[in-house]
Order: sequence, then C-alpha cells, then structure tokens
Amino acid sequence: MIYDEFQLKAIQYIDQGHSVIVSAPTGAGKTAIAEYVIQEALKRGQKVIYTAPIKALSNQKFRDFQATNPEMIGILTGDVTINSSAPVLIMTTEIFRNKILDPNMDLSSYGWIIFDEIHYIDDSERGTVWEESLIFMPEHMRLLGLSATIPNIDELKHWLEQIHRQPIMIVKEDRRPVPLKVLFQCQSKIYDDWEKLAKYGYQYPGGHCSPTQRVPHAVKLHPNRLTTLVQELKDANRLPCIYFVFSRKQAELLAEEMMTFDFLDQEKKIKILEEFDKLCKRFDLVGEPSAEKLRSLVGRGVAYHHAGMLPTLKEVVEQIFTQRLLSIIFTTETFALGINMPARTVIFDELSKYYGRKGFEILRTRDFYQMAGRAGRRSIDVEGFVFCRVNPHYISAAELQRVVYGRPEKVNSQFNASYATILNLYRVHGERLYDIYPDSFHFYQESKNNRKRAVYAMRAKVDILKELRYIDRRGLTEKGDFASQIYGYELILSELFEAGYLDKLTLPELAILIGAIIYEPRKGMTKPHLNHRILSIQDKTFEVVKHINRMERSTGLQDRTKLSYFHLTNAIDAWVRGKDFGEASQQASADEGEVVRYFRMIIQVLRQMAECPVTEEFRKKVKDLAHIINRDVVDSEKQLRS
Repeated sequence: MIYDEFQLKAIQYIDQGHSVIVSAPTGAGKTAIAEYVIQEALKRGQKVIYTAPIKALSNQKFRDFQATNPEMIGILTGDVTINSSAPVLIMTTEIFRNKILDPNMDLSSYGWIIFDEIHYIDDSERGTVWEESLIFMPEHMRLLGLSATIPNIDELKHWLEQIHRQPIMIVKEDRRPVPLKVLFQCQSKIYDDWEKLAKYGYQYPGGHCSPTQRVPHAVKLHPNRLTTLVQELKDANRLPCIYFVFSRKQAELLAEEMMTFDFLDQEKKIKILEEFDKLCKRFDLVGEPSAEKLRSLVGRGVAYHHAGMLPTLKEVVEQIFTQRLLSIIFTTETFALGINMPARTVIFDELSKYYGRKGFEILRTRDFYQMAGRAGRRSIDVEGFVFCRVNPHYISAAELQRVVYGRPEKVNSQFNASYATILNLYRVHGERLYDIYPDSFHFYQESKNNRKRAVYAMRAKVDILKELRYIDRRGLTEKGDFASQIYGYELILSELFEAGYLDKLTLPELAILIGAIIYEPRKGMTKPHLNHRILSIQDKTFEVVKHINRMERSTGLQDRTKLSYFHLTNAIDAWVRGKDFGEASQQASADEGEVVRYFRMIIQVLRQMAECPVTEEFRKKVKDLAHIINRDVVDSEKQLRS
C-alpha cells in the first residue's frame, strides 16, 4: 500500500513504540493507520482493542476487519458477543471503560487501544466515558487516537503525557485528498461565491439584512426548491449525493419528493432492484412493509437512512450505497460518523441541529466538516461539492460564515463520573478516590472554582451512596457490588433489587420495568393505557426515583437520576409473550428502529444484572428473559453473521 506523508509519519512513531494521536479531515485515510497497528500487533503476538462511539460503526469495523482476518476479530457491544477471546476486539467505549474498572479483568495481553473519533471526549452525554477510559487506561498499553480536526490537540497531548508519564506523538494533517467546494442555495438561487450570497441572498422586498441580522419572519422570501437543486446536480454530473437532514420524518418526506426523478437507466434499475431483493431475502425483510415502501424509491436511485428504521433495513441501504448503486440518499447525521460512505456531493437541508440538553443550535464548525467531509471520493473525484441550503429567516450571514469558514471548536472535558464509576473507584481507592480527580482532563482545563465544583459533585455522590447503604465503613456493601455492574441505571435497579421487588415480577413485568427505566420519549410520543398491575409498578419506580432525586437536589447535583417512562409497555409485553415484531411494534408510537434499539438495551441491562452478585434463581430468570427478547430482528449477532 502507498501511504500519504502523514500516514507514514504516524507509522514511524508506531514502529518506535510510541502512542499517537492523529488529527486529519474526514476521508483523509486515518483508518489505514489503525489497520497498520492491528497487523503489526498480530505479527508480534499482541492483542488490540478497537473502540468506536456508536454500535453501527463497531459493526462496520467488525465486518471490514473480518474480511482480511476472519478468525482474528471479535466484537463486544453489550448486545453482541462474537469471538470474545479474539486477539483483536472491537467494542464500544463504554465496554472498554467497564473492563478497565473491573478489578477481575486482566488486560495484560493487550498491547494497543485504538480510540476512533477520540474527540468524542467533548460529547455532552457520553464524553465522560472517553475521559474515564483515557485516565484509567492500563499503563502498559499504547494508544492510537483518531479524530477529525482538534484545534487544541496539543492540550490533549500534554494532559495525557502528564497522567501516563509517556510521550504521546501528534500527527496533524489539514489537507484533504479531495478538496471541497462549498456552494449555497438561498431563495432558490445557487451561489458559488460567499460575497455574492451575503450581498444578494439576504435581500428582500424593501430591505437588506446586515451580516448579524436574520430576515424577519413576517417577510416573505422565495422558497428553496429541492427539485431545482437536484436537477442542478444531475445536469452537472455531481451525483451521487448524501443529503443530511436532522429529522427522521423529514428524511422520508424529502426522499418521497424525489419520485418525480428517475436517476437510473433500465440496466441500472434492474441491477439495483436485484441487489435490493437479494439483500432483503438475506436479512428476512421480504414482505416487510417498510422494505416494500423503500423499494419503490430504490428503483429510482433514491433511499433514506435513519435511526428509526429496522437495523437490517439500514444495513441493506448501506450495502447498496457502498456498491455505488444509489444516486441520492436522505439521512441523519449518524451516517457521517466514521462510516466509510463517501459521495461526490453533500447537501445540508439546514444548518442547525438538536444538541441534547442545549436544544436546537446553529451547527458547530467541527460537526459541519464531519458531515461535509463525506463529499469527494478518493481516487474517483477531483473535487467534492458541499451545498448549504440557507434560509435567511433562521440563520444570519455572520452565523453562516462562522459555520462554514470558522475555526473548528476546541475539545472540552465533559467529566461527570457516574455512581457506578464512583463505586468501582471506591472499591479500589476508598476515600482516596478524590485524589484521582487531578488526573482528569477537566482538572487540566478548568478554573479553580470549577475544579472545586467537580470535587464537590463527587463527594455529594459518595455521601448519597453512603446514606443509601451502598458504601459502609468496610467498603462496598452487597448492594454496592450490585450497582457497580450496572452503568446508567444503577440506583433505581439496585434499590428495587434490595427490596426484593425484582424477584416478584413476572418476565414480561421485569422487561417492562427495565424498558421504562431506560426509555427516553421523543417529542410527541404517547403513553398507552396501563393496567392496574403496571400502574403499581410505575408508582413504585416513581417513589424510588423521587426519593433519590430529593437527595440529589439537597446536595445541589445538577445531573439527576432520570424518571421512568412506560411508553413501550404494550410493545414489550407483546414481544416477551411471543408475538411477531410487526404486531409488537404496532403497540408503540415509536419508530421500528427505536423499538429494536430499546429491546436491545433491555438485553444489555439484563446481561449486566446476570454478572452481579445475585442468587442463581434470579440469574437464571434474567438470562431466560434476555434469551426470549433476543430473537429475530432484535438479534444483533444474527444481523452480523448474515
């Protein structure tokens, strides 16, 4: 293989036995460096762990690496365990974090840990998992971190060198192998020049906005017509295209708008439908209504892809896209995250997205280029094209300029140790666990006052754990041991377990309870009518959570144990009682893919509970329930083995 200069530099450091962090644009070829680490480690008899931020990326890497080393690759993602003793283990970062905090886990044979998308340390929901993994990474392991552009990569390097006392080498690459050209659609006109857009795009009858102003909503503007833009791409030979939209429903609606186009000649139409049908048969999707709906679009070279779809149907779309059979795909942002699916053109439907607790905000520059970087296929395209559909009602010229031409945002710590993490640390370090905080990236970055607040939050959680008898003068109690194995839902499940409440539940009731604990309803979700028995379970969980929340409020903790939501009750009950997926999923107001995801999360929690210090009778109960739920479309391993 012929390597680029930045790849050769990273390989040189790796050969010298150094840890390396590589910062390079999307599509530059960072994966080739990871592949080199794996091959060299295997030659030396070392094992490697490869972590990814999402299960879809873990699954893709499992398939990619298996193609060259089928017996050498395993995967662990909580709901999937395949070849777990393999010398190369792919896993989510949560699984790695859990392993290094487990005192019974021996990782001495693993020489390398690869963190794909290491900038996820900045993620507001899950970033603390990356930080904990980096803090407690075994000293004998070497690190390869892969990321899109990190402006403060030197800060990250110096922090890691400080806590691990070994050199961390940095490799930066700013040049894309395929350069990007950014264009704009505004009031249905196409602009390939920023100055012209700022001058003419923000004009309206009777006025013109200054750079920092948005056009008032009362002013009527010319709408951006999607058909105009797509026809432009077709005429200019700028397909295939990935169209990013930040709504599942909108992705499907926009795809259906493309029914006026037919991008395929007869030969390609026959080929794509043959491949689609073959894959649907392979993944047991023949006759599935959602697959039939998509087939009519696929026959025209169009598809959509989002988290609400059946995982197997997403897999079909990914495979036909990889084979370059699709002309345009409407998709949500997860399609951009590490999954190797480039196109000639990327379109942004809008330039704001939902940022969790922060609500809807204008896109960060780093996120923009994570997605825009899918434009331009290496060794195929001379140039990649990025179109931003601009609505002056919702974004000013200055805001737009910041997104497209601004400097990517620095990576910041999101450290917020969970109760389970604190319990695992307390088991080993006792009251000295607070001495670990100065090793955090949070301590390295933050002011004195923010450091004090972080230590206070840790002490507050320890106080709550002591008051609830998870910790006593001897260390972790039996309840503390139970809670230390269950990340994210540890307190409520542990309280119910200690009270003997879980033992009394039937299998459907236990599944419904766990589903309610983990479920996060989307806007507009409706809760079904609950029978008397489920209402009593709901009341019991509310009672437990409210007690925990009162303690958290009294200590001033900002992040509190979440409430339980029983929206999936009927779907879970139907599935556990043996109904087929179509019948079960119709009992929920959630999308099919969302139902599958939560069923898989229930399995993951059940498997964690089976590893806890429990009676053999209860262990058998949770294993039996996991087996019942893990069938057909819910079975992740079946999908990977297909």
